[in-house]
Order: sequence, then structure tokens, then C-alpha cells
Amino acid sequence: MMKADPIGLYIHIPFCIKKCNYCDFCSFPTGNKTDYLNALIREIEHYGGRDIAVDTVFFGGGTPSLLSGEELSRILSAVRGSFFLASEAEITLEVNPATLSREKLSSYLSSGVNRISIGLQSIHENELKKLGRIHSYRDFLDTYNMARSLGVKNISFDLMYGIPDQTIESFRETLEKAIELSPSHLSLYGLILEEGTPLYCDRDNLSLPGEDEECDMYFLAANMLSQAGYTHYEVSNYAKDGCGCRHNLKYWRGEEYIGVGLAAYSYFDGKRFGNTKSLVDYIKDPVVVADSEDIDRDARQYEYVMLRTRLSEGFSLTDYRERFGEDFLAGREERIRSFIESGYLEISNERFRFTDKGLYVGNSLLTELI
Repeated sequence: MMKADPIGLYIHIPFCIKKCNYCDFCSFPTGNKTDYLNALIREIEHYGGRDIAVDTVFFGGGTPSLLSGEELSRILSAVRGSFFLASEAEITLEVNPATLSREKLSSYLSSGVNRISIGLQSIHENELKKLGRIHSYRDFLDTYNMARSLGVKNISFDLMYGIPDQTIESFRETLEKAIELSPSHLSLYGLILEEGTPLYCDRDNLSLPGEDEECDMYFLAANMLSQAGYTHYEVSNYAKDGCGCRHNLKYWRGEEYIGVGLAAYSYFDGKRFGNTKSLVDYIKDPVVVADSEDIDRDARQYEYVMLRTRLSEGFSLTDYRERFGEDFLAGREERIRSFIESGYLEISNERFRFTDKGLYVGNSLLTELI
């Protein structure tokens, strides 16, 4: 019997031309792409016959736009053969502007891709160079204009703040240019120096914006994008009406998803399980689960609050009571009252939600609440 609610499907493409200076994702510039894709298809086909409906597909990486049109078509054919793919499914592909041609993008669209996420990060060449990006702002504009000319309506940009040598003014200029192009969605991420990355290793020599400056950048973006008609629907994401990323909303609302590919994780049938990070092991046997855990009641309660408070919509206190048989507010009244008075939190019509101010310090608030 088909599962009642469609799930999301994440597909990891780990290959890239050059690893960015800040990246600690499972990605690398070398490897046997043909063998990997064969293994990926085997893992997708492993789910065949289980009557699983899918209404979002997200190609992440790495650099999924390194796939040829034929390779992406082959993957999506396997998806359609193994899952019930909804006719109105959101199919997202992450794109690096330096890797796309008109012919290749046209082939992607013919295969069913209907949403692209373009990694811009900054309009300033010195900032892109610090990040180790392989594209220029001109490359980005060419990619964006090409996508528009081919009829792509659902386009997202990735931007970063807290970049070495970045200033409030240079970030404002990036925001202004992004807003001028009117994408349907923007994701804004503060730079994190992840241990082991080139930027982390060179951290003592970097001219990084201070904490106060980063905070100013965050709220500058919130204000500018709000005035431009974007809803700040998740701590790092902004969208025009109806254009929130349906796939990522599944994560934040605690809905089920399956991840295929190297290092991909799934939350399905009450379990969380993940694939190996070893390319050799994955190619050898792509359906071996590297680690798995049952999600018990305490974990479900914690994740329910932790994930949903990332969203501006927050969560329903009524739904919380019905799921867990407890009143979330009980025993937390004093802290909640303090957060409301400080402008971090709102409770209205049985909804518990952080304000924009609260979203920025959400992790700190959560440590006092759960």
C-alpha cells in the first residue's frame, strides 16, 4: 500500500571541479563518476516496489551541474521507475555558474528539473576569490539570464555574509543586485570556519567581519528583503509568496525523506539512517547502511521544537499537545515571558514562534527551552 504522505528525495552528487575554501561537505574534485552513477542507480532501484510516493527531488553536492544531460536524465528515469513521482513534483538542481551551458540546462529542463539554485555567494570578485569559488559575477549573470531565457521561473540564489574582506557596504551591494534580478527565493548563510578547511587553517591571517558586523549584515538582509516583498520564512531563507523550497520545508517540519548517494541521510519509517562517506565502499555496495538510529519519543519532542522554530511559522501548541500529551508551556512560563518581553518570541492563536530577532539567536534560546 502506498504511503499516505509523499516524501522528499535527496540525491547527492559529490563531484566538483575544485573544493571551495570553506566547504566541509562530502565532495571532491576527483573520482570515478561512471561507477558512482551506476551505484547511485542501484541504490535508487533498491527502493522499487515499496509504493513510495515522492513530491520533491533535490540534487545537491558537490556540483550537480557537472552531470551531463544524459546522466541526469538517467537518474530521473530511475527515480520514476522506483518511486511514484508526483506530476507536480518540485525538482531542484544546485548549479555552479561556471559549469553550465545552454544545451545542458535545456536538457535538464526536458528531463523534469523545474527549480534551480544558483550559487552566487557575492557579486565582488575579491570575496569570491577568498571563498575559492571558480565562477565570476559575470558567469553568474550569464547563467541567470540563460535560465530566464529558457523559461525557468523558480530560481533561487545562495548568498553568504561574514566573508573575509567583506564589509556592510559590499554586502549591501550584493543584496541590491540580487534583489534587482528578482529571484523567487534566496538563501543567506553566515560563513562558518569549519575545522580542516583552507579558511579555517588560514584563520589567523583573515580579515573577517566581527560578530556585531555579522549581526548587522543579517538584519540588513532581513530588512532589505522584507521591503522587496520577500518573506523571511526560515532562519536562512527568504521567498516570494508560494515560493518557499518545498523540499527543505520537509526537513524543518519533521516530514519523511530518503537520501541517496554518498554520505546521504534519510528519515524514513521512524528511523534515521545514513550512507558511507567512502566512495570506494559506496561503489562496492550502495545499499549498506553505515549507521542507523531509532527516533524515540524524547528525540521526536526535541527535534519537533528544534526544527520548527527555525521557521517563522513556528509550531502549533495544540499539535504539540496532541502528539506528545504534554503542554509545551508548562514549567517554562518564566523563561517564555522573559523572551516575549525581550522581543525574541511571540505566542498568538496557539502558535509558538520566534521573531526575526529571535531567529538570529534561536540556538541560544533553545538551550534554555529544551
